[in-house]
Amino acid sequence: MRGSDTAPTSYARRRTVRTVGALASAGLLIPLLGAAPSASAPEQVPAAGLQGAFASAAAEYHVPQSVLLGVSYLQSRWDAHGGAASVTGGYGPMHLTDARTAIAEAPHHGEGKEDPRGDTSRPALPPKAKVPADSQLPARLKTLPRAAELTGRSAAQLRTDAAANVEGGAALLAAAQRELGKPLSADPADWYGAIARFSGADDRATAASYANDVFAVMRDGERRVTDSGQRVTLTADRGLRTDPAQLRRMGLRKAAAGETECPRTVSCEWIPAPYEEFKDPQGNPDYGNHDLSDRPKSQSIDTIVIHDTEGRWEGVLNLVQDPTYVSWQYTLRSTDGHIAQHVKAKDVAWHAGNWYVNSKSIGLEHEGFLTAPDTWYTEAMYRSSARLVKYLAKKYGIPLDRQHILGHDNVQGTVTSSIPGMHTDPGPYWDWQHYFTLLGKPFHRTAGPNGGLVTVAPDYARNRPEYTGCVKPGETCVPHGSTAVRVHTEPRDDAPLIKDIGKRPGGQDSTLDVNDTGPRLSTGQQYAVADRQGDWTAVWYLGQKAWFKNPKKQPTAVDAKGYVVTPKEGATEVPVYGRAYPEKEAYPAGVPVQTVSPLPYKILAGQRYVIGDKVPGEYFYSPTFDTAPHRVVRGKDMYYVIQYGHRVGYVRAADVRVVRSGS
Repeated sequence: MRGSDTAPTSYARRRTVRTVGALASAGLLIPLLGAAPSASAPEQVPAAGLQGAFASAAAEYHVPQSVLLGVSYLQSRWDAHGGAASVTGGYGPMHLTDARTAIAEAPHHGEGKEDPRGDTSRPALPPKAKVPADSQLPARLKTLPRAAELTGRSAAQLRTDAAANVEGGAALLAAAQRELGKPLSADPADWYGAIARFSGADDRATAASYANDVFAVMRDGERRVTDSGQRVTLTADRGLRTDPAQLRRMGLRKAAAGETECPRTVSCEWIPAPYEEFKDPQGNPDYGNHDLSDRPKSQSIDTIVIHDTEGRWEGVLNLVQDPTYVSWQYTLRSTDGHIAQHVKAKDVAWHAGNWYVNSKSIGLEHEGFLTAPDTWYTEAMYRSSARLVKYLAKKYGIPLDRQHILGHDNVQGTVTSSIPGMHTDPGPYWDWQHYFTLLGKPFHRTAGPNGGLVTVAPDYARNRPEYTGCVKPGETCVPHGSTAVRVHTEPRDDAPLIKDIGKRPGGQDSTLDVNDTGPRLSTGQQYAVADRQGDWTAVWYLGQKAWFKNPKKQPTAVDAKGYVVTPKEGATEVPVYGRAYPEKEAYPAGVPVQTVSPLPYKILAGQRYVIGDKVPGEYFYSPTFDTAPHRVVRGKDMYYVIQYGHRVGYVRAADVRVVRSGS
């Protein structure tokens, strides 16, 4: 039974983890594009820098430089990713796609590799993928060969030479403009249709959403230092106009919006997950792949969970349409931010591995791989996702903070035995600061040094902690910007990392593995300050004092204030839970009582933990395909949601007292 403390049945297992075998059969894990940089020559940048490359390509192909810069920013934020391919086989600042080459060059992770989601009990990865025929790939996955034809440059140059890559993008834009019968105008407004075509979208809504985002970038302007240390600037053009009428002459299909629940500013289509009955392998009645409900009337929706797919768009869509598999509400495509909705927000999808969280949340899957940051969480996808989250947050009254917008890696295990297998996506390379800036809620200092709290907020590009296991266990990952900060037992770099007794019940040490969330703070999370010493700050974390480096010249956290919980007077410790379930007296006849099982975690006297919310104990009982016996059990016990470690936790309100952080 879902949510019970008994051993999981096949019925429950489908709702908590995704097997590598299922992923392989759907074609998700086969490519693993971008898992490591190409072995080709390193990126070449002209003496004038990447900014000069954009200027030169714009002049040569008569494309407005702002158009070239705007398109590239939306694709890659001007990063070259060290020659690595994206999840869709895209290369370089212009994201020129060459999926056949990317699949052929992708490293095979070998037998026995742990699943990127962090579940060590799953089978080995499948054999290396077969390279598909060119005719099997959609046009959006093979723009690089076309750019090679237009420029006369080799495909290898376009993949590894940033300046050549920009030239290839300019050639494609110019070709698209000519194909649309438009002049190579100096006015960016005349390039709306060509930009839409560059997206590779085959439907009008996605093409329009992409073009609108590029125009928004050009209108607002951008500047940043790229992953290769190049300073690039796009000057704002506040008066820039658009010409959406150009889309009507492009012959694009109209996507099936159907019953979608999306803002008008994104491209969204309805690809429903099935609600069907079937027999399990033992011949017993079963159903999938979500539960019908009536939220927010039946239960409030108070959380949005950010996932990554660990696979490609097409395979992910195949899985969510399988009634024997799990489900989530939305999938977002990397290359252009296109959204597919699968489950209505009122219904409960099986996505988070925690039944309490499932019943109170909406799940968003983003195309990408957590162990391979250069598979690219693209700007287009970040922007589309942020618009969707803002829309959902406003509709359901969800606060835009890191206690309510969780990564899957922040979701707690329901019981002790489930903690080691909890997922670790979207991982340390998801740019939470940038994401929340797009949400209109950037993380910044909100108090003085006596505020009592800190908000984790490292500089993503400059914060490059060492990780291992991106390609092979124990092997050091390519250095990369990160939103994570490690915590130690003492204020020094060589001190042991904080141990997570839930993740490693045998008492093993924490590691540098990219999937090891035990000793890791994440951007936007807030913690109560326990001590300070020079460049080091200590916070209360997993029941202990945890130290992280926080120098004034390059801070990794900023001061904040708020409310915290601490054990009530006279209590030496209080338990932490993985879900907020009601007391046994609340259950009506016919609904099995769910044990309120404490985790191996505790809050000791004198410790403080930041409050995210106060919620009633609730349990959604939905054991059958027939919805008649479904019930929401709500008790009198209240709980506080707290930032306990890297993951959230729950404490009974009766066990703690609430105080101001600075008091």
